[in-house]
Amino acid sequence: MKANFTRRLLQTIALVAVASAMSSCATKKPRGNFSTSFDPPAKAVTNPSAVKVKLSTGAQRVYVMQGNEVLLATPCAVGTASTPTPLGTYTIYSKQATRRRQSQPGAGYPMSFWMEFKSAYGMHWGWVKPYPCTHGCVRLPIKSAQKIFAMVPTGTPLIIATSHPEDATIGKTLPVLDDSALADPPMSYMLSAQVFEDAKKGKIYTY
Repeated sequence: MKANFTRRLLQTIALVAVASAMSSCATKKPRGNFSTSFDPPAKAVTNPSAVKVKLSTGAQRVYVMQGNEVLLATPCAVGTASTPTPLGTYTIYSKQATRRRQSQPGAGYPMSFWMEFKSAYGMHWGWVKPYPCTHGCVRLPIKSAQKIFAMVPTGTPLIIATSHPEDATIGKTLPVLDDSALADPPMSYMLSAQVFEDAKKGKIYTY
């Protein structure tokens, strides 16, 4: 009798422990160096006419410059070899804080803080990975996109090259961001107005 009671007690304890562990795993948020937690320091723009943006496709870095001074530096994600981000000197000629993807697949997907420099190409918020992963656009962490959008007026030059001198200095100090383990928020959220309200606050979903 006592042996049976002890065995049942141990089985019950084991089942409770397993259930507790499974519950913990189900509610646990993914862990990693995600772009949602990256908040780049930014210096104030004092001479808007001297502002330009440099984009390094090789290092996957964006630098907001005022003359030779870096005002903001951030990791980004650029186009793959088959759908590369175009190289050259461009002008950011259109800005839209609440833009959504127009084409399929993914029509309606938010592209917050859109800054267009070539037809259908722009810098905007998106998941960042430590390797080229886009269809040619430039994805930025949410807080980086928010700050750059506020700092850079239309008409700002954008110089896209495989490398820039800043890659060897401030670019090396930036963290490696990887959102590959971060699941997309529910599509109901992504298609709602709330996604843009959160973007104004420099956040996305509950991450």
